Amino acid sequence: MDKETQAKILKDLIRINSVNGNEIDVANYLAQLFAQHGLNAKVDEFGERRANLIVEFGQGGTDRILGITGHMDTVAVGNRANWHHDPFGAETQGDLLYGRGAADMKSGLAAQAIALIELKESGWQPSGKIRFIATAGEEYGTPGANRLEEKDIAKDLSALIVGEPTGGNIVYATSGSYNYQVICKGRSAHSSMPERGINAVSGLARFIELEASLFDNVPLDQYLGSVKHSITILKAGDQVNTIPDRAELRGNIRPTRAFDNKKVTARLQQAIDYLNQTTDFELSLNVLNDWWPIATDPQSTLVKLALKAAENSYAKKPQLTIINGATDASVFVKHRSDLPVVVLGADEWSRAHQVDEYTTWSSYFATINAYRAIMHDFFD
Repeated sequence: MDKETQAKILKDLIRINSVNGNEIDVANYLAQLFAQHGLNAKVDEFGERRANLIVEFGQGGTDRILGITGHMDTVAVGNRANWHHDPFGAETQGDLLYGRGAADMKSGLAAQAIALIELKESGWQPSGKIRFIATAGEEYGTPGANRLEEKDIAKDLSALIVGEPTGGNIVYATSGSYNYQVICKGRSAHSSMPERGINAVSGLARFIELEASLFDNVPLDQYLGSVKHSITILKAGDQVNTIPDRAELRGNIRPTRAFDNKKVTARLQQAIDYLNQTTDFELSLNVLNDWWPIATDPQSTLVKLALKAAENSYAKKPQLTIINGATDASVFVKHRSDLPVVVLGADEWSRAHQVDEYTTWSSYFATINAYRAIMHDFFD
């Protein structure tokens, strides 16, 4: 495939508005592209104009299956007046390609699809299978990845490549992301007689006090370090002269492999149970989002393959690194904690979600080459 065709595919994807949904148009575009090259894509429609897409390439021969994954949605544009380039115009200036999703992550998605097509067109066949997984809703709750995980999409994978933007660096570990809600029920009363009520705000205050040191004694992860935790939202009360009978807070925690999501839940519930047993407050815990941490040995075969491919593809020397953000892989490892995963993609993570988001053509073309090399060498 020549560079003009490779460029057109990425521009076409950026011109499809898939802000927090509408993945069906992206999925249909990719399905048609794969069909033109003799690859059968399964479009998994659900919800209102939502879809995942799955393509498998290879005849088996071994039980080795390499997964490559990217998401088809983007975050919102925000105030268009702040943009200097049409967010869906796919405008080019020199080496820069502007548009919502240019970095996060239609460049990675297009590069994965193109690399797979080019390997197929070359006549090469893997000794196992390559499974291309394009998902819906990664930016907002991961409904697509959750749907596929429930169908065991990752159960038989040998390894997984995630196409999020990394600037050509190899991300071998990511923290999980765990969002939770604590609700405290009290009893309302007039503020002139507070002793007749149970102030739900006071119950949350007790939890907040416990939460500050709740994770102080957890083990450090060899790659991800300490568990990060924050309380970020508080809601209580409707009227200043009434003791509130309900209050809630929300918090975010970044679990590690050394102290994973199940252990986080247990620790939070332990604090809730203690307060319910020792006070008049009634507190409850709700887990809102539950994305798991990833950690792959930097000396593993997968990381070494990815590093070699990146070194041979990008102008800048790639680095081995970690991030504290979650990806769809954080869903796929939920029941496969031992799954080797690396994140590799074009340009920098910092370009994502920005006004005038962009990627560079040079990094995009380099990423195609890197993906093609990883897919090929994985089966050598």
